[in-house]
Amino acid sequence: MPLLVYLDESGDHTLEAVDKDFPLFALAMFICDDVTYNEKIVPEVSRLKTDFFGHEAVILHSREIRKTLGDFRILTNAQKRQEFYTRINKIMGGFDYTLIASVIRKQDHKDRYGLDAKNPYDLALVFTLERLLPLLEDKGQKKVHILAESRGRREDDELMLCFLKTVSQGTEYISSERFKKVEFKLRFVPKNMNIVGMQLADLVAYPIARHVLNPQAENLAYEILKGKFYRGKGQVYGLKVFP
Repeated sequence: MPLLVYLDESGDHTLEAVDKDFPLFALAMFICDDVTYNEKIVPEVSRLKTDFFGHEAVILHSREIRKTLGDFRILTNAQKRQEFYTRINKIMGGFDYTLIASVIRKQDHKDRYGLDAKNPYDLALVFTLERLLPLLEDKGQKKVHILAESRGRREDDELMLCFLKTVSQGTEYISSERFKKVEFKLRFVPKNMNIVGMQLADLVAYPIARHVLNPQAENLAYEILKGKFYRGKGQVYGLKVFP
């Protein structure tokens, strides 16, 4: 069955100003076969939305949920919040999907590489693609579409350039010949298209980043997610933390 790949991030990707409370950038890939996604996950998320908000036009967004903003003001009610998180946790824990994520420790990256420090989004994208390729090879998939949230023309163009360079020229660890055996397509879509896979990628990115920031802190969401990371042959593992 074809795999669907959705991409979203948590945190600011710039290096100019690093938030001391959240000095990370996380990029997460939510990967699922098309049957599970279309026949199980999408209907379940739609039911969640209609049950809590009365319609399916609501877009699940991690920050708005945590801050109880917009449609999620209903979560200021403790009982409603508990019921909502129970349903979300059931969805995230109950279905078969795979995660690949990269977390960049921005201040450590700046300190180590100085003026040679690369854009965290570009770095994270390369790291996730290096892990996505073995997964696609394992599944025998020769073509893949990756959907990512559009962040603006300039930002999208810059990321597309990094993407095309990676899949056409390869990386330090994966040759261009190997990448070229799979046809990679990256498409940017606006958040208001209300694509479930992108929303789930957004929901997983933040708890992954929080775990990297403070592994000892209680993090129920990460406990649900940690068994979903890709585990390939040899040293390939679905979570990359850098540096």
